[in-house]
Amino acid sequence: MFKAIRILILLVILATVAGTALYNRWQSQSWHRTQVVMLYPINAAGDGATEDYLQRLDAKAFADLEPYFRQQAARYHLGLDQPIRVVLGGRVQATPPAVPRDRGVASAIFWSLRMRWWAWRQTPPSSPIPDVKLFLMYHPPNYSGPLPHSIGLEKGRLGLVHLFASKAQQGPNQVVIAHETLHTFGASDKYDPYTLQPIAPDGYADPYQSPLLPQDRAELMAGRVPTKPAASRIPNGMKETVIGSMTASEIGWSKSR
Repeated sequence: MFKAIRILILLVILATVAGTALYNRWQSQSWHRTQVVMLYPINAAGDGATEDYLQRLDAKAFADLEPYFRQQAARYHLGLDQPIRVVLGGRVQATPPAVPRDRGVASAIFWSLRMRWWAWRQTPPSSPIPDVKLFLMYHPPNYSGPLPHSIGLEKGRLGLVHLFASKAQQGPNQVVIAHETLHTFGASDKYDPYTLQPIAPDGYADPYQSPLLPQDRAELMAGRVPTKPAASRIPNGMKETVIGSMTASEIGWSKSR
């Protein structure tokens, strides 16, 4: 009898978790109201140059995001004037759990759970209440090598975004923020994870252009502008990106490609 009760409790918990996940997915893709994306800056290495930048950081550094989402949504006749509101939240002093080097499924799940627990404990009070939380890990402008990989989680609706603490990099920074934002709404990557090159046709902004290369813009979830076979460049800002039909379908902006 006691064993049956334990199994019943476990099934109720699992059903609740599954139901909550389904509801959150429906809520994030129904677009019946504006979704609030809250940005929480973090000094990733604790260095002085990054701290000086963060002391001066304001909403102007993210000014291109809301108009971009509004314009792109209008292309798909979403019917919501402002699909996404971007708000600069308070600073976070603690650093998030390190992303595991092991790319196994178990490690990814465990890290995701740790990250969600960390975010629940470390998120400062915010107004309005966020639908999506993005923790912006700022690195010094002279950071050597490529930045760590940014991550956006649909489950938990949060992201860990690595950026440069440089005004000159605010354009590319916003592209990364927008990319990870759409991950939290269910969008998938449109690039090869090994080469980082956009995958045609869904990773191309203009997949029916002739000649196909070079492209002038990047599909947002591909993150790069294809210039020639096996070569691409990072877009300079939001104006050099577009949300493609596959991505629009994944996030609920269109019903078909």
